[in-house]
Amino acid sequence: MASVTFQGNTVTTKGQLPEVGTSAPDFTLVKADLGEVTLSELAGKNVVLNIFPSIDTGTCAMSVRKFNEEAAKLDNTTVICVSA
Repeated sequence: MASVTFQGNTVTTKGQLPEVGTSAPDFTLVKADLGEVTLSELAGKNVVLNIFPSIDTGTCAMSVRKFNEEAAKLDNTTVICVSA
């Protein structure tokens, strides 16, 4: 487990956080069109995972839109949005 600070309070995570620069293992996700995408298909690109609880709330939807707007400015970068 790892400890992080959230709003001034120490919070313990489940499992270990990856070290900065660590390569992720290959994974498969289901896209909006129900097709699949794997991390290995995006080899050679910077991949950012934007994980959020629900796109159905105004706060999450606004956050995702802003995040994607800013991330679109990055060269050679793909953002994968994951709603848990």
